[in-house]
Amino acid sequence: MGLDLLGWRPGFEPYYLPYRLQGLQVGRVVEEHRYVYTIMTGAKRALQAAVSGKFRYASEHKRDYPVVGDWVVFRQAEDMAQGTIHAVIPRFSQVSRKAAGNVTEEQVLVANIDTLFLVNSCTHDFNLRRLERYLVMAQESGAAPVIILNKADQCEDTEQKISQVQQIAANVPVHAISAAQQTGIDALAAYCRPGQTIAMLGSSGVGKSTLANTLSEQERMSVGAVRAHDGLGQHTTTHRQLIMLPRGGMIIDTPGLRELQMWKSTQMDYSFQDIQDFAVECKYRDCLHQGEPGCAVQKAIQTGELSSERFSSYVKLTKELQHLELKDNKREQLVQKEKRKKLFQAIDRRKRS
Repeated sequence: MGLDLLGWRPGFEPYYLPYRLQGLQVGRVVEEHRYVYTIMTGAKRALQAAVSGKFRYASEHKRDYPVVGDWVVFRQAEDMAQGTIHAVIPRFSQVSRKAAGNVTEEQVLVANIDTLFLVNSCTHDFNLRRLERYLVMAQESGAAPVIILNKADQCEDTEQKISQVQQIAANVPVHAISAAQQTGIDALAAYCRPGQTIAMLGSSGVGKSTLANTLSEQERMSVGAVRAHDGLGQHTTTHRQLIMLPRGGMIIDTPGLRELQMWKSTQMDYSFQDIQDFAVECKYRDCLHQGEPGCAVQKAIQTGELSSERFSSYVKLTKELQHLELKDNKREQLVQKEKRKKLFQAIDRRKRS
């Protein structure tokens, strides 16, 4: 199997060339367990690897470490079953969120993906506001978003839900399927071309692992039942894993996201283009859409052209991103201050020695 079937691109070559001249190899991370990585090479051989001490010393943030989907440069050990990672090839796409908890830090979930399946359930899990959050994340990732409405066989108003989704996700493909019953799956074949990588995002219990098993045509991922009264599921996927598909291409299953906090985004206006279309008609260019005279956005809400729920979601996400940016800037200032302090201390010690 050539590297191209694993998703290798000609654009990676200039970054790899200096390492290749040093005798290092390149491979793709297909699995990760607490900083131990499974790497697949063009020889269809998997090996376990950890980052080198130099790599760890030079990495200032968690985002600098490899994630599933990354291409890494490594040196293979004599036993051929282990290796040491020396570098990560720059990513052409990545899905990020704010790390869970109180820390203000970027967490990269997956990297180098072509298509992002945003998996939702047609039943209890159906939530337009959550989907808007996923869409902003997808637009920022650099991958092409595709909305999957799973469990269509259990839904009596599938067409209505498709229409609701299309209203908030213009130009984004929407597919209603049943992974368990294997209906609507053929429509996803276009995204499974050789060398293409798909990642799936969604809450627990929406059927991501079932869909991964269906596309891979084997029981690769464990699946669990959902609670009947609310449709919520348990985490059956506990880690991210890249799976080769028999039709060609690859798919990355991810654990359900209990906490989905946004990371920095420059795509808010694109994700809420309908609101921007109304905003350009406002009387004042700096209109905040909070009751100013001549506000076209508030007028659209009053006439029913724009739902108040969607506008509230836009305001909430905007404030969340602004707050996050402020916290991250303060954190970066503290990091730089600590660096300068250490530098001056080193200079002072050198003068006294």
